[in-house]
Amino acid sequence: MSLPPLVEPAAELTVDEVRRYSRHLIIPDVGMDGQKRLKNAKVLCVGAGGLGSPALMYLAAAGVGTLGIVEFDEVDESNLQRQIIHSQADIGRSKAESAKDSVLGINPYVNVVLHQERLEADNVMDIFSQYDLIVDGTDNFATRYLVNDACVLLGKPYVWGSIYRFDGQASVFWSEYGPCYRCLYPEPPPPGMVPSCAEGGVLGVLCASIGSIQVTEAIKVLAGVGEPLVGRLMIYDALEMQYRQVKIRKDPNCAVCSDNPTVTELIDYEAFCGVVSEEAQEAAAGSTITPKQLKEWIDEGENIEIIDVREVNEYEIVSIPGAKLIPKNEFLMGTALEGLPQDKKIVLHCKTGVRSAEVLAVLKSAGFADAVHVGGGVIGWVHQIEPHKPVY
Repeated sequence: MSLPPLVEPAAELTVDEVRRYSRHLIIPDVGMDGQKRLKNAKVLCVGAGGLGSPALMYLAAAGVGTLGIVEFDEVDESNLQRQIIHSQADIGRSKAESAKDSVLGINPYVNVVLHQERLEADNVMDIFSQYDLIVDGTDNFATRYLVNDACVLLGKPYVWGSIYRFDGQASVFWSEYGPCYRCLYPEPPPPGMVPSCAEGGVLGVLCASIGSIQVTEAIKVLAGVGEPLVGRLMIYDALEMQYRQVKIRKDPNCAVCSDNPTVTELIDYEAFCGVVSEEAQEAAAGSTITPKQLKEWIDEGENIEIIDVREVNEYEIVSIPGAKLIPKNEFLMGTALEGLPQDKKIVLHCKTGVRSAEVLAVLKSAGFADAVHVGGGVIGWVHQIEPHKPVY
C-alpha cells in the first residue's frame, strides 16, 4: 500500500548538498522534494552492530539529516567480521563513538546524536519521542518487544530486521496502517529455543543484505514513495539466493495494537521473554560452580564427567580440556540421557551458562540430583583459566 510521506520537506538544499545528492535528485520518485524530506528526517538506529552498521552508513549516505544511535557496547574483534562500520583500530572503543566517526566520515552534513545507554523501559519513550522513525537492529527478543510496544504506544513506524546464519527477515511495523511485531509473533519463543547470532553464527554479508533492505524501507516511508513492507514479511535465504514474501494481517486480538489492548504501558520484557526459564533458574540455584572450582576439581582428579552442550562449530573454536560434546538439543529430545554415566558427577557448560542451565533442569528432572553447571561457561573459563585461548 502507498503511504503519505512521514516528514515534511526541509526549506532548502545547499549547493553542496545538491551536488552530493544529484543521483537522487534526478530520480523522479525522489527528486528535490524527497531529498528535502530526508534532510528534515530524524531516524534512530537501535544498535550499531551487524544490522546497524550498514543501516547507519547508508542512511548517512542517503542524506538523512539527523541520525540517532542507541548503543552501550564496545567494539570487540569478533564484531569485525560483519560490523563494517567499525575497524581494527576501534577495538575497545565505544561502538557509538566509533559509529559516529564513520557516519561523519561518510557525510559531514548529518547531525549525529548518541545515546550511550542500554535501551530499557524507563528510557525508551523519552529517546523514541525525539525521532520520526526507528530502525531496529537488535538481536534479542526482549528488546524487540520493547521497541515494538514503545513504537505502538507512541504511534511511530519502525523498520525491523532479523538475521541468523544464512537467513534474514525484514518488515515495516506501523500500527496506524498495519500490523505490529506482536501481530506476527504474539509470544516469544521458549528460553534457549532460538539461538542468538553469538551462539549460532551469522554470515557477515547477510547483515548488508538485510540492512540495505531496512534502509530502502526507511527511505520509502520518510519520502512517501513506493509501497513499504507494511503488512508484508520479506524472507531471504542466502544459500538458495531466494526472496519470498508472506502477508501479515493485523491481529484483532493483538495485546498492544488492537482496539482493546491488554498491554497499555511498558512491561518487564526480560521477564516476558524469560531470558532463563524458571525451571533453569531453580535447577541452577545451589548447583552452579565457577570456572576456578572446575579447574580445582580437574587438578584434584575428582570423579566428574564434563559435558559441553554447545554446537559442533562452537566446540571446534574453543573447548574446556576433557569436555565431551553433547549438544543441548540431544538432551531436550531425551536421546542423550541413556548414555550418561551413573557413577560420575555431571558438570555441564555452554558458552555463557544459559543453555547449560536449561540442560541442568532436564538432568535434575531425570534424577541426576548432584549435576552442576559452570556459571559463565567457556567464556568464563577462558578469561579466568586459559586467557591465551580464543573467544567468540
